[in-house]
Amino acid sequence: MTDVKKTIVVTGIGIVSPYGVGMKNLESGLLAGKNCLHLARDVYPGFVGSLAQVSELPHAVSKLGVRYSRTDLLAIAAAEDAVTGIDRQQSFFRESAVVIASTVGGLSEIDPGIMGDPSAWYRQGDGLARARSYSVARAAASVGEHFKIRGPNCGVSVACASGGTAIGLGANMLLDGLAPMVLAGGADGLCSFTMSGFSSLQSLDKDPCRPFDMNRKGLNLGEGAAVLVMETLAGAQARGAKVLAVLRGWAMGNDATHPTAPQKQGTGLAQCMSNAMKMAGVDVEEIGYVNAHGTGTPLNDIAEVNAYELTFRGRSSRVPVSSTKSYFGHCLASAGSIEAAISIAAIRSGSIVPTLRLKDPIESSMVDWVKDAVRHQPVNVAISVSVGFGGSNAAVLFGRADA
Repeated sequence: MTDVKKTIVVTGIGIVSPYGVGMKNLESGLLAGKNCLHLARDVYPGFVGSLAQVSELPHAVSKLGVRYSRTDLLAIAAAEDAVTGIDRQQSFFRESAVVIASTVGGLSEIDPGIMGDPSAWYRQGDGLARARSYSVARAAASVGEHFKIRGPNCGVSVACASGGTAIGLGANMLLDGLAPMVLAGGADGLCSFTMSGFSSLQSLDKDPCRPFDMNRKGLNLGEGAAVLVMETLAGAQARGAKVLAVLRGWAMGNDATHPTAPQKQGTGLAQCMSNAMKMAGVDVEEIGYVNAHGTGTPLNDIAEVNAYELTFRGRSSRVPVSSTKSYFGHCLASAGSIEAAISIAAIRSGSIVPTLRLKDPIESSMVDWVKDAVRHQPVNVAISVSVGFGGSNAAVLFGRADA
C-alpha cells in the first residue's frame, strides 16, 4: 500500500531553455531534433566554441531589471512557469521551501575587467544591486523574495551535479516535514567567466558536441533554468493537484579523487545510481531510460559508460541511454533539473529522444545507445544522472504517476 505521506510527487514543472519557456516548447524542440547550438564568436568576441542561449525572457520577468542577475531572472521565470495554477495566497504555498542550484550566480553581471577589485562593483551605477546578485545562493533567495515565500530557503552549489542535488534535498525537506511544498531546481546564465574557465581546461568543442561518440572533442555551454514543484502525495490529493510523476528515489555522492577529472572507473557514479534504485525499491531490469550527464568530453563520457557497466551488470537487456546536452549544451547547475524534466517527459509520452550526432558510439555491453531517431516505447521508470567538478554525483529516479 502506498504511504501517501512519504510518497514524493511532482505536480508542476517550469522550464526556461533555448527553446523558450515551458515544457511544450522544450518537448517539441527535442522531438523535432532541433539543434540550438551555434558558434559564439559573434556574441562573445574571442571565444571559439558553440553554445546555446535563451533568446528572450517573459516580459513580466525581464522588466524586473537590474535588481536581479540574469541567473536570478532565469530562476524566477522557471518558477513562474512551474507554479501556474497554484493559489499563491494559500498557506501551503507561502510556507513552501525553495531549493535552487546555481554555479554562476551573478557573475554574468560583473565586468571581467573589475573582477580583481571588488570595491569597483560599488562604483558602477547599479553596483550595489549587482554585488548583491553575485552569490550563488542569490538565485534561491530571489525566487523566495519574488513570491514572498517564508519557508526554508537553500542555495545549492556542487558544480554540475547541483540541479539533481537540489531536487534530492528538496525531497528530504518534504519527508522531514519542514515544508508542505518545495520549489526545487537550478538556474545558470552564460557569462564570459564560465566560458574562459572551460576554455582554459581545453574541454570545449567549437562544433556542436557529440556525446559518447568515439570522435568526441568536448562540450558546449548552454543556459537555462528548471524548477519542479514537489509535495507529498497526501498534500497533492488534499488540494486536488494533478500528479505528473513520482520521485521514487534520489542519491548524492562524491568520487573524492580529483578537483576536475571524473573517476575513470565510474565507481562513485555507479554507487550513486545504485543507491537511488535501492531507495526506490527497483532493480536494474525496471529502468526504462537513462538521461545521461553526457557532456561530450573524452574523460567524462568514458567514466560514465564505465559506471553504466557496473550499475547494470547482469541486466537481461541493454538499458536505453541518451544525452540531451547534444541539443542545447551543458547548462551547468540547471542541467540536472532540466534533464530531470526531460526524464519525466519520457515517462509521460513514451518517447525517448536520441543523442544528436552520435555516429560511432563507445562500445558498451550494457548500454543501448538511442541515436538517429526518436524511440517510441513505454517508460515506467527513468533515471537522470549528473556529474560535477570536485567528484560530485547525483541521481534522481522517477516513476509513472499511475503506477
